[in-house]
Amino acid sequence: MLEANDTIVYDSGKGSWADLWTKEDYWAIWLGFILLMAGMLIYFPLGDDAIKARIKSANTILTTESQRAPFKTVEWHAALDAKKKLKATSGPAGKMIKAFTSAPKTWRGNPIDAFYLNAAGAKALSATGTVKYEAIKIREARSLATARMAQGRAAAVGFADAALNRKASEGIDAWRSIHAQAGKLKKKANVTPFNLLPGLLGFMLFLAAFFGVGITFMGESFIKFTKAFFFVFAVAVLAYLASANATMKHYGIGYAAWAILFGMIISNTIGTPKWVLPAVQTEYYIKTGLVLLGAEVLFNKVLSIGIPGIFVAWVVTPIVLITTYWFGQKVLKIESKTMNMVISADMSVCGVSAAIATASACRAKKEELTLAVGLSLIFTAIMMVVMPAIIKSVGMPFILGGAWMGGTIDATGAVAAAGAFLSEQALYVAATIKMIQNVLIGIIAFGVAIYFVAEEEAASGRKVGFIEIWNRFPKFVIGFIIASILFSAIYTSIGKDLAYVIIDHGAIRGFSKIGRAWFFCLAFASIGLATNFRELKKYFKGGKPLILYVCGQTLNLTLTLVMAYIMFYLVFPEITAKI
Repeated sequence: MLEANDTIVYDSGKGSWADLWTKEDYWAIWLGFILLMAGMLIYFPLGDDAIKARIKSANTILTTESQRAPFKTVEWHAALDAKKKLKATSGPAGKMIKAFTSAPKTWRGNPIDAFYLNAAGAKALSATGTVKYEAIKIREARSLATARMAQGRAAAVGFADAALNRKASEGIDAWRSIHAQAGKLKKKANVTPFNLLPGLLGFMLFLAAFFGVGITFMGESFIKFTKAFFFVFAVAVLAYLASANATMKHYGIGYAAWAILFGMIISNTIGTPKWVLPAVQTEYYIKTGLVLLGAEVLFNKVLSIGIPGIFVAWVVTPIVLITTYWFGQKVLKIESKTMNMVISADMSVCGVSAAIATASACRAKKEELTLAVGLSLIFTAIMMVVMPAIIKSVGMPFILGGAWMGGTIDATGAVAAAGAFLSEQALYVAATIKMIQNVLIGIIAFGVAIYFVAEEEAASGRKVGFIEIWNRFPKFVIGFIIASILFSAIYTSIGKDLAYVIIDHGAIRGFSKIGRAWFFCLAFASIGLATNFRELKKYFKGGKPLILYVCGQTLNLTLTLVMAYIMFYLVFPEITAKI
């Protein structure tokens, strides 16, 4: 348990085989892989011959239509839609897991609506949505007929008339735009009743036992942890509830900010009860979530954008990290090197994930990590709203805007949300750049461990040795790397179409991603519950941490934009044209 001036949990000593079942980092790996293996067992059998046959049929149409016409035809889009509907999460198992793990749903006036909707309420909402849905379906049918007619005229002359081809393409684009709108309204026309409370109760008990096993092996009381966990879980649910409010969703204020806020309100008013402290396990929760994140970092997707994305993520990030750390030490004269490093890594790499790994590697204090995470969340909330607005207002190409946001906005979820504000293209580029950047978590942590061991050697005048680097290195990063390699290998071996069904929309979105979001929320709630403003006050001396973050992020924004423009539009325009 972390007390006021404790450093972040790390393995110490020369280590032994007992560390594998008594240390937090290793338990994060075991628990993460238990969930990943469970997801594979549940969803991989759904990639049967029937699914493969439907994929093959759709691919045949896509190939035929691509060869037949110089533009994407109506039939091409229909085949692609058919492939996208193939999702393992649509099956009974996926629906059951979603119901069991579902966070509070969107609500407006009454927070009870986030947990419970009866049949009468669902019918009323569906009736309202049905009116709009039926109206747009009529528009879609007319638009489709127009597109087919234009395509028919182009086909009649063997697609040899450029003007007819252009009109057909424009007609199809118009139909696809209305089709997308119809897809969103369809959900509002098919609202079903729900009661999340039984599922949340069962999920809470499952997580208490899930994390409690590791707590027991680490020498703590299972009973005390379980009793305390119910309180932390309640704060996490409250955070999800606040973020599910329609207004909060509109402004992009997610569960992370609310979890920390509610935790801080408790800890700085009535005080976090002592009996709750056994479940305030920030690193335990988030490290397990980061192992799951590794399964989402797929090398084939990293390579899909290729060298331009690698330059944006892997060249700019280390430059910003090193420069920001140097600026903090030499210009701002920040006394704590560990706080300087954690803030620099948080801002330059990928937010909280990098902060946790770096804090372990340099043995930062709990308050220093909390400060870095708080700054990250504040600026992430601002940037995910402001950056899309700037990109639109200046007429920046969405591919460039997506790369810019992917390399600078800290949280993966915020990157996806910001990209979605612009277009599917921007979302794809932004999310992929962030995925490429996430690969650096382990590399940065290892580099930080080496640097601080060298600093210790210089200060003490004695040789510390490689074992100290190993002791500082956050072991959960090994699980992150293995998960990434394993899922990347599986993804490549089975092909991207089947992988889309059973990995993207199966083991990941239907299992590990759900768990990761909840684990992160529990971690943020724990940060809030363990944070006291009086303890943080000394770290804000002279406003140096804020100045460091603002200056570092300004450099990050500038270099990322310049590098993205050079790579995507000057050096590799042919790759950009294919996105």
